[in-house]
Amino acid sequence: MEQPHDAILEELYELVIERARHPELGSYTNYLLDKGLDKILNKLGVQAIEVAIAAKNGRKSDIVFESADLVYHLIVLLAASSIPLEDLIAELRKRRTFSEHNSV
Repeated sequence: MEQPHDAILEELYELVIERARHPELGSYTNYLLDKGLDKILNKLGVQAIEVAIAAKNGRKSDIVFESADLVYHLIVLLAASSIPLEDLIAELRKRRTFSEHNSV
């Protein structure tokens, strides 16, 4: 039985898609999409490093804050690459099922 989950990731993904279809002046999402893959990848890498630094410093609130930035930039990458969020969710479910059956 699937456990209920918060729909915020889907909402965020749909917002990114909406911004791509209907750009808004001053939108950070549109800035990233306009700059393209190199900028999106750069920001994704920076955020991953910031999560690692926050973890090393041991401040849970910073880990949460930086992780939210990382997830946002990952969602922008998925949308810019025309990868539905459901593909990521399906992959995570597949891995969960595999690990449950293989004692990983």
